[in-house]
Amino acid sequence: MSAAASRATTEAPFIRWLLIGLALAWLVLLLGLPLAAVFAEALRDGWAAFRAAIVTPDALAAIRLTLIVAAISVPLNTLFGLAASWAIAKFEFTGKSLLITLIDLPFSVSPVVSGLIFVLIFGAQGVFGEWFIDHDIKVIFAVPGIVLATVFITFPFVARELIPLMQEQGRSDEEAALSLGANGWQTFWHVTLPNIRWGLLYGVLLCNARAMGEFGAVSVVSGHIRGETNTMPLHVEILYNEYDFVGAFAVASLLAGLALVTLALKTALEWRFDLGNKGARH
Repeated sequence: MSAAASRATTEAPFIRWLLIGLALAWLVLLLGLPLAAVFAEALRDGWAAFRAAIVTPDALAAIRLTLIVAAISVPLNTLFGLAASWAIAKFEFTGKSLLITLIDLPFSVSPVVSGLIFVLIFGAQGVFGEWFIDHDIKVIFAVPGIVLATVFITFPFVARELIPLMQEQGRSDEEAALSLGANGWQTFWHVTLPNIRWGLLYGVLLCNARAMGEFGAVSVVSGHIRGETNTMPLHVEILYNEYDFVGAFAVASLLAGLALVTLALKTALEWRFDLGNKGARH
């Protein structure tokens, strides 16, 4: 019976290798070749030209701004993700399903529309535009607007990694800790956080990668001011439109390198997370 079921549910070796080959060919065509082209174009004129392209004042300003935006938005979304996942997984309350739906909102809204929302709220003609102008506070076409747009686009990543993980783990460990006299902070620090640490790191990693690579929403709110409000993706667009292909691909290669590092860390975290789950089951 088991042998017959195995034959009925297992494809022939030829079909399996064909499907694997098609998947690999598709990945090479859509991922491998573009990545190789980015690095090849970046180094087309040699290392000297590559280095010169990434140490220009505008490029350094774009790199610095990208790091600043990520350094602000990622911790904020980490705190939000922890709070939201804790509330959704550990408590029952009115509006729980609505909160879950709202967390997924940035996945369903175009990044350009997300940026436009902040322009309509904080822009000169927006809801609070006159108040900000009267108090000499710049949000749109300044760093605060870029941070707000990035936070909005990236806030689901940590929460979406932690919610199913914490729901699967349930409440038994926390209830046991509380019954033994631990307070809320001790329970979180010594029980909940160790159980979710790999999922949390995975979510932070994805959040950081998206924050540093975001283009659409940031493009709307930045104003494209060179040396001031251009992040790395926006700087790549400007260089490419000016036919500075070596400079554009040099900066793009930094983002591509970030993507490869993210992929490697993602794989390592998945392996470590699976290993931890197997150890917990045993």
